[in-house]
Amino acid sequence: MFGLGMPELIIIMVIVLMIFGAGRLSEIGGAIGKGIKSFKRSVNEPDAAGIAEKSGTQGEKVS
Repeated sequence: MFGLGMPELIIIMVIVLMIFGAGRLSEIGGAIGKGIKSFKRSVNEPDAAGIAEKSGTQGEKVS
């Protein structure tokens, strides 16, 4: 994995832990997780404009 072995990854994690602290790491992880979840949801849910273009009802209004 990019030439990094387990000892190198452990050293990097220890340095990151020392810089940010345990509390801040959990906040960062949570924010990244929410961002990924939101991105996946937006990719999987088609928007109204995309549906209208595919179905040919682009100029029609829906009541």
